[in-house]
Amino acid sequence: MNVDLASILNKTVNELSENKSFVRLFHHHKDGNPLPSGETLHEIIELCRAVLFPGFFGHSSVSSRTVNYHIGVNIERLFDLLTTQILAGLCFGSDDECTSCTDKQRHEASALAAAFIESLPEIRAILATDVEAAFNGDPAAKSYGEVISCYPAIRAISNYRIAHRLLELGVPLIPRIITEMAHSETGIDIHPGAQIGSYFTIDHGTGVVIGETSIIGDYVKLYQGVTLGARSFPLDEDGLPIKGIPRHPILEDHVIIYSNATILGRITIGHHATVGGNIWVTEDVPAGTRIVQTKAKK
Repeated sequence: MNVDLASILNKTVNELSENKSFVRLFHHHKDGNPLPSGETLHEIIELCRAVLFPGFFGHSSVSSRTVNYHIGVNIERLFDLLTTQILAGLCFGSDDECTSCTDKQRHEASALAAAFIESLPEIRAILATDVEAAFNGDPAAKSYGEVISCYPAIRAISNYRIAHRLLELGVPLIPRIITEMAHSETGIDIHPGAQIGSYFTIDHGTGVVIGETSIIGDYVKLYQGVTLGARSFPLDEDGLPIKGIPRHPILEDHVIIYSNATILGRITIGHHATVGGNIWVTEDVPAGTRIVQTKAKK
């Protein structure tokens, strides 16, 4: 069988280069514009961890005498890298062909990076409550250091807290990439748009999904496989999903959701309620209620 390899390759290249074949799948890059970089964003997250959890991440020789120096070096590097990635998000965050980045956008990117860095003490404070909740909620945890170093929930929640703050500041695209990085690493999928209170923990964590418009109060605990999802998607006149409307659950304070429970729609799980494992919930749950799977009668 004779195969004309050159002809096949040329034909394929021409087909893949036709405009109609990559509508909405092609980003027209402008020379000089930065591109979002997974490698750079990974370094940004590692720098954030080194600042938020000094001694556990970053330079191994950090001590109480050198912590100010190490945090200063990391913050300077973080500001530079974050500014370029925010600028990439500002230039990239549209389906239209991107025009060249302007001086105004560059100034905005540096201002947003500075605003994020200014909020790092606040992010550390709420992450400290998450670490405490994980430690207190798991009898297998031997120390706070073990929780910080080993628990996938802390890795995923850290990425979420960072991404959520960037989203609050109006940074496009980059927050979603950051949470998807944690999703790939841990199996925990938290949309950066979700609102999550303090002392939040996820036990084990694999398979947890928290949707964009979810609202979670303080002292909430989820187990593996929990889904906080949408029940339906209202459509516009063109048959496309309407974006941004509240469609995910509200979990009030002190709620516990056990493994593989699925909570769907804009419903409220009242404070101090408990939802057992392997249950679908599509209606409000009153405060203090305990819902468990009923046993089939023989």
